[in-house]
Amino acid sequence: MAGGASSYDDDEPISSINVTPLVDVVLVLLIMFLITAPVIYQSAIKVQLPQATTGEQAEKTAFQFTITRAGEILWDKEKLEWPELTKKIAELRNLPPDQTAIINADEATTHGNVIRLMDTLRQAGITRFAMNVESGSKPKP
Repeated sequence: MAGGASSYDDDEPISSINVTPLVDVVLVLLIMFLITAPVIYQSAIKVQLPQATTGEQAEKTAFQFTITRAGEILWDKEKLEWPELTKKIAELRNLPPDQTAIINADEATTHGNVIRLMDTLRQAGITRFAMNVESGSKPKP
């Protein structure tokens, strides 16, 4: 008796499919996708880091900056304009003396943008920097 109290005999094949569990599974998968999609999109900042064979692991820090190919600046994945960045960094006070800022600069960005970021950070009292690189066998000439 497959369907509970139904009019089917035990010898007849079940000709209907219960789609409720299928719909439940599809809805759960849809909800999971909707929750994880923004996280995946936010972490996909297109930056081509330069390659280096001597790169070391850096500790995680709240001061992670990204400079894109076009010179846009992002602080911990939040896009900022240069004047806005200067204002936000100037508001920081009482930083530990060993605070390190990690800079992810696209290899095609100008050297001036990296220096501008470092200068802005130094004015706020952050004097230790780590440059993020891709580990590779040989740096490009």
